Amino acid sequence: MNPDLQIDPEALLAAAKAGSGDALGVLLDRYRNYLLLLARLRMGKLRGKLDVDDLLQEVCMEAHREFARFRGSTEREFLAWIRQILSAIFLNQVRHYYGTQRRDPRRERRISEMWERSSHALEEGLIAPLTSPSQRAVRHEHSVILADALGALPDHSREVIILRHLEGLSFPEVAERMGRTEDSVKNLWARALARLRRTLEDLR
Repeated sequence: MNPDLQIDPEALLAAAKAGSGDALGVLLDRYRNYLLLLARLRMGKLRGKLDVDDLLQEVCMEAHREFARFRGSTEREFLAWIRQILSAIFLNQVRHYYGTQRRDPRRERRISEMWERSSHALEEGLIAPLTSPSQRAVRHEHSVILADALGALPDHSREVIILRHLEGLSFPEVAERMGRTEDSVKNLWARALARLRRTLEDLR
């Protein structure tokens, strides 16, 4: 495959729509960190019951099956489409674990909107405070860049940022969740933010 396709999402989309299964595979892999982070933020009561990797594998399989129906041509449109697939699969798991097999259009709409809000929250929670307006004029979606930057951090650094900024926990709550002292968490958080800023710059 042309190496340029691996860094240009819209070129990948065009190649996938022209029939390249490899391009679609690369494209889906490109958004793995993004989908993992969305799933993490919305797992809620299903945390511990669902395996996130299994959930994403199902999303990728469904995307391959349904890609011929996709009508968009931009990264933003593709992300909206893949979130719809994630939302539908998550809803099926909710039905499975809570025994609600009958369709509830209002619940389905709420869950779909929930994934949209989660995606926007990634930018509001971290990208805006960490970057200047000029730095935000980047090729890829901001939330995708953030997910990749977080994915590149050590586990404990990623965890403290997610808990503090994206789940909105207080420092005492983060300390309890991570089994650390509050001072230790504050120090870890400061170092993690500095590292995240450097990682974001490297990804631009």
